[in-house]
Amino acid sequence: MLDGLDLEVQRGEITGLLGPSGCGKSTLMRAIVGVQIVAGGTVAVLGQPAGTPELRRIVGYLTQAPSVYADLSVRENFRYFGAVLGVWRDRVEEVLHTVDLVDHASSPVGRLSGGQRARASLGIALLGRPQLLVLDEPTVGQDPVLRESLWGTFRQLADGGATLLVSSHVMDEATRCDRLLLMRDGGLLAADRPDAILARTGADTMGEAFLRLIAGGAR
Repeated sequence: MLDGLDLEVQRGEITGLLGPSGCGKSTLMRAIVGVQIVAGGTVAVLGQPAGTPELRRIVGYLTQAPSVYADLSVRENFRYFGAVLGVWRDRVEEVLHTVDLVDHASSPVGRLSGGQRARASLGIALLGRPQLLVLDEPTVGQDPVLRESLWGTFRQLADGGATLLVSSHVMDEATRCDRLLLMRDGGLLAADRPDAILARTGADTMGEAFLRLIAGGAR
């Protein structure tokens, strides 16, 4: 349950949504993309109410569960969803390179590793060149080299004008973000830039800052 949240995600930035499992990160993301019932308040996305049909082509959403067909190959999945979105096949090949799945493009998704399936789902979210990308723990299960590559891709997308909301429960990913939303028990502990949160709490790491905020020791 989310209670009393009041926040904004800035355009053209990477906003990190961090907090322990079960704190409400996924619920908030679902509300933003319009697939979560909101009992009270309003959620606006790119100037329109969340879930508006016009947003479907400009908002990309990556869930924690793979959003691909296991019996189709990676390329077949990309071409299918690309056809739904009306993108050219050249874009399919471009995204295959972006998520580092060229060597597995002909493999059925059901035979891929968990990390590879997650990358295939990320590729689906990228196909339509969305203005807003909502990514629910996209780096979970990825090896350090691929995590570094994915964050490089996220930064390129933001530099190109896209807005990214990226959730994680790994505090060391906080410094990769332009702005942070720290959550616990359905509420916000802090909403600011990483350096400002560290300065406010007097902490050396974001994990330490998070613990100080919980303890009410921020200054």
